[in-house]
Amino acid sequence: MTPPPPTAPLASTLDAARSCYADAQTARRAVDLAEPMIEAVLGQHEMCGSGVIAIVVMDPGLQPGDAGFEDAVLHTASFGKPRSQWDADYLEFARAKARTSWRLDASGAKVHAGLAHLLRRGDSLLHGAVVLDGIVVAVSGAESWYDEAIGTAVAANLRAMAWERHARAVRERQSLAC
Repeated sequence: MTPPPPTAPLASTLDAARSCYADAQTARRAVDLAEPMIEAVLGQHEMCGSGVIAIVVMDPGLQPGDAGFEDAVLHTASFGKPRSQWDADYLEFARAKARTSWRLDASGAKVHAGLAHLLRRGDSLLHGAVVLDGIVVAVSGAESWYDEAIGTAVAANLRAMAWERHARAVRERQSLAC
């Protein structure tokens, strides 16, 4: 009797589930494109008294049933003061916002305006995460409305860049994604 073929390792299964057109490099480019906006917010104390902007971008191809949170984080970035000068862990705040919005597939504003019944022990009560067509971006450090504005810009940039990559594949007559 022949033994069954070995199952694929989790990493390859996880890689196959990742977004084809919204990868880590594209997420970095999306954040970079938003940098002038981020720098402008950092320059206005009434918008960003912390002097820090931290960003977490989730892989839109991975859902909570596909991967753990850490595996689904596509890119993180921070701007402003050096981390040694932060008065709080803004990257951890952004990660907590991202975790809640990713799990619920809802922006922080939507979660806190009408989905409080879905919150679990330890979920973030902070606004500042957005979900745009399945793209979750969480930002922390500025006033929540500016966190969400930056997150929306990053998510829109990532979506546009993914559309661009998809359009190129179609023009090249590819029959399968990536």
